[in-house]
Amino acid sequence: MKRVAILISGGGSNMVRLVEDMAGDHPCQPVLVASNDPDAGGLAKAAAMGLPTAAVDHRAYRGDRAGFEAALLEPILAVRPDIICLAGFMRILTPDFVERFQGRMLNIHPSLLPKYTGLHTHARAIEAGDAEAGATVHLVIPDLDAGPILGQARVPIMPGDTADRLAARVLIREHQLYPAVLRRFASGDQTPLYL
Repeated sequence: MKRVAILISGGGSNMVRLVEDMAGDHPCQPVLVASNDPDAGGLAKAAAMGLPTAAVDHRAYRGDRAGFEAALLEPILAVRPDIICLAGFMRILTPDFVERFQGRMLNIHPSLLPKYTGLHTHARAIEAGDAEAGATVHLVIPDLDAGPILGQARVPIMPGDTADRLAARVLIREHQLYPAVLRRFASGDQTPLYL
């Protein structure tokens, strides 16, 4: 059974879907939900599902990324995770942190990578006149949003779409994609999944 720690920064909807899926014959079990924001709504959701939680406020470490990451590592290492899932975790992690979990850290990103790394992905896809958008699950490497792709889900961009409307449709697909990719990854299958 693979032990999974999930890192969030906000409401935690992808975290909830991951945890809900880790039941029955699933090869994983959730062991921690941690956040860089003590007020992240996902922490209360995780606690309500009976999961251990931790919060390390990044704002207390302005200019000290190493200090923030050292504090964040404490609760993570305490639960001995096999896999780390970034699920809306909005901090860029240093190469030292990433390399500690090399080959074991997944992220979900709201674009069809390699297009639109970073922020404002939906607005950028609309502005570019793209016919479709979507989400990608990838292995985390030190380069931002550049690791090997483990899965993608696509949605059409509709006439008159706003970034918010597109984001809502992509999120529905994220909730299908991330649990499916984690299940395969934990079973040793890194073949990209396309939904």
